[in-house]
Amino acid sequence: MAMVRFYRGQLLLGVTEIEPETPLLDLAEAIGIDIPRNCTSGNCGTCMCRIKSGSVSMPEILPPGIDEDLIEDGAVLTCIGIPEGDIDIDLIPPL
Repeated sequence: MAMVRFYRGQLLLGVTEIEPETPLLDLAEAIGIDIPRNCTSGNCGTCMCRIKSGSVSMPEILPPGIDEDLIEDGAVLTCIGIPEGDIDIDLIPPL
């Protein structure tokens, strides 16, 4: 089973198995990791984090909370990002 590891910088906060079609935000909450959020639909960008390794599926038409430049810098919106295999996420956004 694929795993997602949540970090804050170099500090490992928790690890959980990936559940199909489950956003990163829900996976984090299930193991007690709080990621700031507001809209939970990709519009505000509050839940933005950084991908350290791995990949995340995002909607083909990006919501207002993220753009291609941020994605190129490793950004992901955890409220709508679906992990694709093993992934490491840094809760510190790429801003």
